[in-house]
Parts: sequence; structure tokens; C-alpha cells
Amino acid sequence: MDAPHSQVFFPSGFSELFAVWTRFPDAVLFAGGTELVRSQDGRLLVLPRNILSLNQMDELQRITRTERYLEVGAMVKLNEIIQLGKTVPEVLSMTLRGIAGPFLRNIATIGGNLCSSRRKMDAAAPMIALDARYELRSAAQVRWISASRFSSLPGPPAFNRQELLTRIRIPLEQWDYSLCRKMQPSRPGEPGEGAAVFIAQIQKNILTEIRVVFAGQIVLRDKNSETFLAGKQLPLDRREAKQFVELWKTYLSAVEIPSTILQAKLLNFIEAGILGLTD
Repeated sequence: MDAPHSQVFFPSGFSELFAVWTRFPDAVLFAGGTELVRSQDGRLLVLPRNILSLNQMDELQRITRTERYLEVGAMVKLNEIIQLGKTVPEVLSMTLRGIAGPFLRNIATIGGNLCSSRRKMDAAAPMIALDARYELRSAAQVRWISASRFSSLPGPPAFNRQELLTRIRIPLEQWDYSLCRKMQPSRPGEPGEGAAVFIAQIQKNILTEIRVVFAGQIVLRDKNSETFLAGKQLPLDRREAKQFVELWKTYLSAVEIPSTILQAKLLNFIEAGILGLTD
């Protein structure tokens, strides 16, 4: 018997979307499609039996800005965010520009990047560092969750049943120092892929806030090292910078890192970042 044809639904609103999803609970959400293509290695693309395309959901494609926040819908393309220019926190823009090439960034959505089931994709790191929050919606409720909590556990993102990411709220705080680096595995199939970000706030030559986040197969962030440097005079003494790196070494020795090579790369990134704040 021939396999059944795939069905593709194009809801234009949430009530329609959840009505279809209730009728076809196996339906797979479809945004830019990059995750679907990436998960397959055959010459022919195999589609799920039921697909819920989000391309006609106007509410998911909105971008709004207030004095304190930038809000982007989950269906906004990566390049659309980059093209907002200085409205976007620099560390987020830098990270997004490092994702693939411009053609793919014109297709890939921010929601798809954040909701990947394979690993925490690159946009997760700056979102966690910036204290972004995500709106998650189901047929029964709307709830907000921090980017940190959404991505904190190993495995897929923290969704309830038949729930989708609809909106990302990004605080527009001033960060005076921003670095990012994409971590690539040394060999195909080797664990350790992900993105690392380093941001700092400075007021009158005082380091008021510092955050370092890595997101890949796991999320790494050492809040103990962040508080150690808060309130220090800039430029930092090199001994203080070395202590900061040592705190990260202690932290990394206590967690399960997918690769020793990743650990070395991450420490090199942290050292380079903190030395940028020394004399």
C-alpha cells in the first residue's frame, strides 16, 4: 500500500491553529524548514504526515519596540533582526551574523533557532545572557518563561504538550563590551558545537555587570565568577583577570563537558574576553 500523502495546513490565527492541532495531534510545526532539512540525510526530503505551517500567522511576524524592550515574533527571519541595526543588542546581532550564510538567514526564523530539538542553537547564548523572556502559548493558556529556564535542561526545550513559542522579549539594556564566538567541532561528529558570548556593563570605569554564556548540547554559565568582578575598577588588574579564569576552570571541572577540546576553546575565549578589560 502506498504511504498516505502529507497534509499541510496554513492557519491564519491561533484558534484555527489549535483546532487543527487538536484534530491532528501528530502535526509538526513548520517555520523556515531548516530544522526539517538538517535532520535528514537522504537525497529525497521526507515530510511528516501532518504539517502545521506558520507562514500565514501574521502575529508571529511582528516586531515592536518599547523604551525597555524589543519584541520579535517567532516567525521573524534572522536577517530581519540583523537589519534592525543598533536597535538590537550588539551581542545578539553579532551572533546572528555568524549563523550560516545570508541565504539561509533569509529563511531561518528566530523561533526555529531557539526551538531546535538537536541542541541549543547559537541564538540561545545571547538570549540567556541578555535575560530575554519567551511567550509560550497553548490552546488553554499563555505563559512567559525566561530564556535561561527554557534552555537549562538537557534535551529539547521546555515545552508543555501542544505549546509553541510565539514571541521573544529582549531587554534593551546598554552593554558596553560584547564578544561572541562560534565553537566548531575539530572533526565531523565530534561533540562541542555551540556559541559563546561575553558581555559587560561599565559605568564611570567601574565594571558593574559581566556575563559569560555558552549554549550547545548543554548551557554553561558561572554566576559565581560574575559576582566576583562586579564593582571592580577598570582596567582590571591582571591578577583579577587570572582569578576570573581560574573560577571558570573550577566551574568547568565540576560539570560534565561534552568535549575536552570544547573546554579548552571556551577557556581561551573567556581569557581573551577578560584580557580585553585589563590594563
